[in-house]
Amino acid sequence: MSDSADDEPTMLGMDLPEAPPQASSGPYRVLARKYRPQTFAELIGQDAMVRTLGNAIARDRLAHAFLMTGVRGVGKTSTARLIAKALNCIGPDGQGGPTIDPCGVCEPCRAITEGRHIDVIEMDAASNTGVDDVREIIEAVRYAAVSARYKIYIIDEVHMLSRNAFNALLKTLEEPPPHVKFLFATTEVNKVPVTVLSRCQRFDLRRITPDMLFAHFSSILQQEGVEAEAPAIWLIANAAEGSVRDGLSILDQAIAHADLDGGGKIGADQVRVMLGLSDRSSIAQLMAAILEGDSGGAIDLARGQYALGIEPVAMVRGLMDLTHAVTLAKVSRHDDAALAEADRERIGDWAQKLGFAPLNRLWQLLLKGHDEVLRANNPLEHLEMLLLRVIYAASMPDPGELAKLLEAGGMSARPLAAPAPAGEAARGSAAVASAAEVPAPGAEAPDVEAPATALTVAQIHQLLESTGNHRLAVEVYDNLRVITLEPGLLVYAAGERTGAGFARELGDALLAVTGNRWQVRAGEGAGKGSARPSLGEMRAAKLADNDARIRELPVVKAALAAFPDARLVDDGDNRHKSNP
Repeated sequence: MSDSADDEPTMLGMDLPEAPPQASSGPYRVLARKYRPQTFAELIGQDAMVRTLGNAIARDRLAHAFLMTGVRGVGKTSTARLIAKALNCIGPDGQGGPTIDPCGVCEPCRAITEGRHIDVIEMDAASNTGVDDVREIIEAVRYAAVSARYKIYIIDEVHMLSRNAFNALLKTLEEPPPHVKFLFATTEVNKVPVTVLSRCQRFDLRRITPDMLFAHFSSILQQEGVEAEAPAIWLIANAAEGSVRDGLSILDQAIAHADLDGGGKIGADQVRVMLGLSDRSSIAQLMAAILEGDSGGAIDLARGQYALGIEPVAMVRGLMDLTHAVTLAKVSRHDDAALAEADRERIGDWAQKLGFAPLNRLWQLLLKGHDEVLRANNPLEHLEMLLLRVIYAASMPDPGELAKLLEAGGMSARPLAAPAPAGEAARGSAAVASAAEVPAPGAEAPDVEAPATALTVAQIHQLLESTGNHRLAVEVYDNLRVITLEPGLLVYAAGERTGAGFARELGDALLAVTGNRWQVRAGEGAGKGSARPSLGEMRAAKLADNDARIRELPVVKAALAAFPDARLVDDGDNRHKSNP
C-alpha cells in the first residue's frame, strides 16, 4: 500500500465507498429540535389560541396561570416557551413591552431560546412530584425577578404531581405575586384536579391535520435540500397522527433510510417498508380476494405479505383502512391525496357495487379480528382464520335480505306438509298433520296451491288463512276434530263450538279455494275415541310433553328449586307479546 497521501484508500485490493459530504462540522440536531417554533407565526394549527393570547397581551389582560393540553407533539412546551418570550421580550432597542411577536434578538429572547434564563424555570413534574419540590416554588415566588419582567414557572406533565403537591400549590396558584406567571403543560388533563383547572386559563391544542403536516414537512425538506415523492410525504403525514414531533422523527428516519444511489430521494415504497406498512396494491388484491370469495387466494396473499416482513396486524389495519375508504366514498367524503389514480378508481368501483350493510358487516368483523390478531401468540394463524371467517360471513344474507326472501317465498320458515299418497288418503291415515307440521295460531302462512287429491287439516287451515278467512281458520285450528277426511268428504265430531252453520260455512269456503264441491257434515264418534284431536289440541299436547321433558332436566330442576316463582315460557308467547 502506497504511503502517498494522494493515493485512494484501498482494502484487500478494493476501493472503499466514497464518504458522503458532511453538511456541517457541528453535532447533528434532529429535525424536531432544529425546527422548533421560535415565534407564534411558526406555530402551526393553533390559530385560535394565538389569537386569544394576542388579544390578551394587546389589552393587558394577562392571566396569572395558563394550562396547555393536547396530544403529544402538538406544541404544548413550545407554546409555553413562546409565552415566556412574549411576556419578557424588550425588543431590539431594549424599550419594548409584552408582545405577541417577540423579536428573538434581545437578551431575554435569546436566553429563553437557549434555556439559560434565570427567571424562566422549567420543571419536569414526572421527576419532581412531591410536596418538597412544590415548597421550593412557593418559597421562591416571594422574590422578584432578577432580570426579566416576569418570573415564569413552566411545569411540564403537570398531571404527574401528587395530590398533596397539588394541594400545596393551590393557594399560591390562586393568588400569586404580580411578577409571577405559571405555565402548565399536560397530555392527560383529566388527571389534573378541578381545583387547579379552575385557577388556570386553559388552551386545548388541536391535532395537526395531514394537509398542514404535508405542507410543513415539504417546507422542511426544501430547506434541508432533500427530495421526496409526494406520496412518501403523505404517508409520513398520516403516520404522524396529528403530532408534529412524531412526524419530524419519522421524516428524520426517512432521510437516513433514503438510498444514496438514488440521490437520497425519499420514495413512497421505502417509507412504506420503513414503517412496516403493507403495500397498498397487495392490500387491494387481498380485499378483492375477500369480496370474490377466493379463500385460497386470500390466504396465499397473506402468507406472501408475511414472508416479506409485513406483520399480520398491519394487514388487518390495511383492510380496515380500505373498508373505511370505500364506505366514505359511498357518501362522497373520501379525499386522500396520497392515493394514486388507479387506487381511486378501484375504491370508487367498490363503493358503487357494495352496499352499506355488507361494508358495515365487514368493518365489524375486521374490528373484532384486529384485537384477536394483536393479542395472538401466532398472529398468522389468527389472520388466516379471520380471512376465512370474513369470506364466508360475507355470503350470508343480512336480516333485511332474509326478511325479503321469506316474504318473496325464496325461503320457507316452516315447510308445508307434503300431499298425502292416494292410498293413505283412501284409508284416512293422512287426515291430520303431524305435531311438527302444526303452525302456530295467527301465524302468516305461505301461499298454498289447492291439490287435486286429498288435503290435510293443516293444509285446510293454511288455505283459509291465505285467502283471508281468518275467523273460520281459527275455528278449524281450535275445534275441528276429524273423523273422516277424503277427497270431497270431511266428517267431524260435533261439539259445543261447532254449530249447525259451521259445516255449511266450511263447505262453501273449501269450494271457493279448491274449486271442488265438498261434503262437510258432523258425524258420530266424539265420545268413542275415533275422532282425532284438533290442531290446537295437538300443539298443546306437544308443548305439554316438551314442558315435562324440560322440567326433568337437572339444570332446570335446580333453577326451579332456587327460584320457586319461576315458570317456563314458550318462545312463541314472547313473540306474540312483543308483536301484539
